Amino acid sequence: MQRHLWISKELWNKLLEKTKKKYEKEKKFFTKSELQVMVKENGLYSQTAQGIAHRLHGALKAKVKAKKQGRKWGFPRFKSFDRMKSLHYPQFGFSLDKKLKVTPFGEIAIKKHREVKGSIKTLTLKREPTGKWFAVFCVEEEKKQPKANNGEAVGLDLGLINLVTLSNGKIIKHPHQFRKFEEKLAFVQRKFSKKKKGSKNRKRAKHKVSLIHEQIANTRTDYLHKRANELLSRYSLIALEDLDIPNMAEQGHGKNIYDASWGMFMNILCYKAEETGCRVVFVDPKDTSKLCNNCGTKTEKDLWERVHKCPACGLEMDRDLNSAVNILIKATVGQTGSNACNSLQKERDVAIATSVKQEAHIL
Repeated sequence: MQRHLWISKELWNKLLEKTKKKYEKEKKFFTKSELQVMVKENGLYSQTAQGIAHRLHGALKAKVKAKKQGRKWGFPRFKSFDRMKSLHYPQFGFSLDKKLKVTPFGEIAIKKHREVKGSIKTLTLKREPTGKWFAVFCVEEEKKQPKANNGEAVGLDLGLINLVTLSNGKIIKHPHQFRKFEEKLAFVQRKFSKKKKGSKNRKRAKHKVSLIHEQIANTRTDYLHKRANELLSRYSLIALEDLDIPNMAEQGHGKNIYDASWGMFMNILCYKAEETGCRVVFVDPKDTSKLCNNCGTKTEKDLWERVHKCPACGLEMDRDLNSAVNILIKATVGQTGSNACNSLQKERDVAIATSVKQEAHIL
């Protein structure tokens, strides 16, 4: 599998080099069918090789589309071996029983995290930076009848001091997983930076860095899943702000924002919502922290001001709690008869696909 990743990397770089040369001469790119012809007889399974051609074609299409829209978009880049992480089998070439049988590797011993239910559609063999391999299955299942959920509606304000503040006053604490491992990670990274490039000692040091990052990611994901399950089992409607997280991270506090993993938390809530009978909606985040949830008066605040004080009605409460209540009002305006907010409402219903990703650890 390592050798096939190396072939994949070489194939990607070869296709990209030819694409750049063609564009320099003719000012146009290869079509998808032309790229597919170029990947024949290279040592990879046929559909895996075609997948590489499709990915390059998709990246080029995204580049052209972004340019037409006037957006900045990077050109596909040449890949090192560390940047090629997966082998994709979109239709055929694999079967699963007690062991995983994959063309051309034969039978592979795996540890199933859980029994795979439904009809397996695709397989991706994924290599993590720690050297661990995972078999990721995309499975089609019959749509289940959602559970009955008679819980109340709630608004969630995502923050950095507290991970989530609920409109009913409850708080989910921010565990700051990265901070817990920060000193240990810095120590290991300093040792790694001093090793000679290309040496075995550097590889071993790099592996230690990867293990710490994996531990941080696993503890963060576990915490977010548990908190999401608690919310989805209690509430029938969850309202969130439709945040532009990358832009917010660029403006400041990017390290803490990505440590909080707001995007991952929202994704978990979305794809788990349907089976629990819950509904997740997203609202326009404009002025949620500035408007008074009692009278609708807008009050400018600096980021360091953590208490909402309304000069009109005298309401005084935690800033994040005020935001959470405003989020709920925006999500339910027109449904509950509330007229406290006249700002634009942006609601995004979550459509849960029938495809579910399941993983098995390759031993």
